[in-house]
Parts: sequence; structure tokens; C-alpha cells
Amino acid sequence: MTVYDLKVGQKGSIDNINGNVKLAKRLLALGCINNTEIEVKKIAPFGDPIIVRFRGFDLALRKSDAKNISLKQRSEIYD
Repeated sequence: MTVYDLKVGQKGSIDNINGNVKLAKRLLALGCINNTEIEVKKIAPFGDPIIVRFRGFDLALRKSDAKNISLKQRSEIYD
């Protein structure tokens, strides 16, 4: 499951950032690290961008970038 799969109001816990190194470094610098809770706040009409909130601030992500942020499965979160 990825951030792209979440609906507005749903939350998840970050497991991994895939994709290019530039994206990973940018998100890591913003505090988007493993086990960080992320929530989808708004999705644009055509699905791009997606507004997410983590660590108290909102960030606009492209669909392609949201697909590269893997989330933990629910059972992993509560273990």
C-alpha cells in the first residue's frame, strides 16, 4: 500500500520511500522517515497533486511521488 492508495482523511505509517534518490533525500530532509504518521488532507480533482500532512505541516505531492511512499500494513502498526 502507498500514500496514493489512501483516501482523504485516512492515515498510514511510512515504511519506505522508493523511487529516485533525489525524491528520497527531499522527503527525508522534511522529516518523512520510517514510522512517521501521514494523513491525506486533500486530493485535487484530477488526482494531482495530493496534499498530505505529517509532522504538523502540509505538503503537496505529485501522484508519481505518492506512489513511491510505501506504508506499513495495519498489523505491523499495532504489533
